[in-house]
Amino acid sequence: MRSAIMVPIILGINRLRHLQTAVLLAAIFCLSAPLCAQDIAQSLSGGASSAPVEPAPDLEAAPMAGTRDKWNNFVRETASPLTLGGGVFNATFSQLTKTDPQYGVGTAAYAERFAASLADIASQNFFGDFVVASVLHEDPRYFRKGPGHGFWSRVGYGISRAVVIRKDSGSETFNFDNVLGSAASTGFSNIYYPPASRTGKAMAMHFGSDVADNGFVNLAPEFWPDFRDKVLRRHHYH
Repeated sequence: MRSAIMVPIILGINRLRHLQTAVLLAAIFCLSAPLCAQDIAQSLSGGASSAPVEPAPDLEAAPMAGTRDKWNNFVRETASPLTLGGGVFNATFSQLTKTDPQYGVGTAAYAERFAASLADIASQNFFGDFVVASVLHEDPRYFRKGPGHGFWSRVGYGISRAVVIRKDSGSETFNFDNVLGSAASTGFSNIYYPPASRTGKAMAMHFGSDVADNGFVNLAPEFWPDFRDKVLRRHHYH
């Protein structure tokens, strides 16, 4: 029965959860729009076609030495200010749309949603980026495709990392880190989610949105350095 529910969820039947992804995606595209316009202008002028394609510096990063490095990576990304930002975003969206986790309304409910969101992020990082990545020898870091590649190529690449990941050896494989980590995090959330958000359907929605959102969130580290260097710093200098 659960497998029958999973398919429509992954395809996007749940509109409210997809609205959350759409809002996040819109914010990222607002940052990357100037870069897209720049790519188009270069293509029309012939500049992009003559430029050599170079790998992003991330792709040349040294592999993780082992479990200790993956633990340190888990701690670093979970303690990042982005975790607090994600907690605020998720709690606010859930509060406004009255979606899972269904703690109700009011200040107390918002505080519970915020705490639950932080727990969701931390548990997914722990189970996926530390436990699964350590056992299956996957590298949980996101490796940018970077400048020198087309805008839409980079968008597709970032989203595809939801199901494709780099192994410690440097080769690519199915992203068990994200998929199994999301599944474990979904099960773990039953400890603190209210009963109304612990049903099979709610769990399937939680799992499906977590797996998909990971791909869209990758667009931030893919394009933020470009936006910072080409737009913010240029504006500062002018």
